[in-house]
Amino acid sequence: LGKGYTVRASVGHVRDLLRSQLSVDVENDFTPKYRVPNEKKTVVKELKQLAKGAAEIYLATDPDREGEAIAWHLIEAAAIEHKLAHRVVFHEITEGAINEAFSHPRAINMDLVNAQQARRILDRLVGYSISPILWEKVRSRLTAGRVQSVALRLVVEREREIDAFVPVEYWSIEAELCPEGEKQSFVTKLAKIDDEDPELGSAEIVVPILEDMEKAGYIVTRVKRWERRRKPSAPFITSTLQQEASRKLGFTAKRTMGLAQGLYEGQDVGEGGTTGLITYMRTDSTNIAEVARSEARGYIAQRYGSDFLPKKPVEYKTKAKGAQEAHEAIRPTSVLRDPDKVKPFLKKEPAMFKLYQLIWRRFVACQMEAAVFDTLSVEVTGKGSEHVYTLRVAGSAVKFPGFLIVYEEAKDEDKQSEEEEEMNVYIPASVLEGQKQELVRL
Repeated sequence: LGKGYTVRASVGHVRDLLRSQLSVDVENDFTPKYRVPNEKKTVVKELKQLAKGAAEIYLATDPDREGEAIAWHLIEAAAIEHKLAHRVVFHEITEGAINEAFSHPRAINMDLVNAQQARRILDRLVGYSISPILWEKVRSRLTAGRVQSVALRLVVEREREIDAFVPVEYWSIEAELCPEGEKQSFVTKLAKIDDEDPELGSAEIVVPILEDMEKAGYIVTRVKRWERRRKPSAPFITSTLQQEASRKLGFTAKRTMGLAQGLYEGQDVGEGGTTGLITYMRTDSTNIAEVARSEARGYIAQRYGSDFLPKKPVEYKTKAKGAQEAHEAIRPTSVLRDPDKVKPFLKKEPAMFKLYQLIWRRFVACQMEAAVFDTLSVEVTGKGSEHVYTLRVAGSAVKFPGFLIVYEEAKDEDKQSEEEEEMNVYIPASVLEGQKQELVRL
């Protein structure tokens, strides 16, 4: 910023609703009653004193509803003249972003402030109304809330479903087949019996079917080959970062956000000094700044080649309703600051480095070409004396890795096992429609 600036931190909110009472005048348009907590009175006193001698006051709180509300509360609590107060917003703590923000100050956005106030008032009304019921019916000191009580209900409902689940015995049948006159076999799964889904609930049902299948004649009735494309995932938002850090790194949501806060606030990266390494980590938007997208495309073309770069920049639409679109996704502040360059400066923070690497790879991958797979599916019909059996198998092989050379999203166990199984399936290239198959074993 240069000389002439005094920088002070409010360390979060400086005003809040009184804890000893509801502090919301329900009869008077739900007007909130704020006060300065004892632990913040010294902060407010200092800020008020500094404001008296300032020609201009810039409020650079976080770029979200909460940050907008904090800025407004600062003006009110410190009795700052509105004409002297300017709101500046940046999504990354870098010299360029800060200078850009100070070049375009604005007034406080009261729509954002009121949105935050509405949420805060709802939190208080719900919490203070329901918590006493919990103390009476369940246990003292328990708390209820606008979010936590709904989430708790969802957890309880799911747990009850689990408790009510009755395990059912189920069998599956696999048939190893080999084209007549050849040695290379492949494994298929029973998919239909007489065009109906098989109900294989016991050994008594399965044994007669196996006996009939052993005597059946098998012929390939369909071979389908096609290309399958898998597009990269969108860059991280808060929720997806927490999910992926849990799956890949084993981090709790709290730990992930603490490490992300450190990356956002800045780390010493040598000649550049202390620099913010990622953009603001509380966001529900997948937007990407044009400058960042262009930098990523240039990096991809140089590092991986033009084959890995889409002809047009990849854009992602935010799925969340009411998302704050002025925000960006979570991304590195500079893609040129790759993990290899950052690692020496985060030797003492290995967990922070792992999270940075995850964010960097996800962002670079989101601007790369889709991965392409050659996929082959085969359907075999077996005619026994009792039934007609439909057996199927499908397999995939990577034709072009695309974004997968940089990053692959973690999957839930069920999805991951299905995809891994498909990638590991062997199907002879010589398999053709109309080709007879010999049964090797069931």
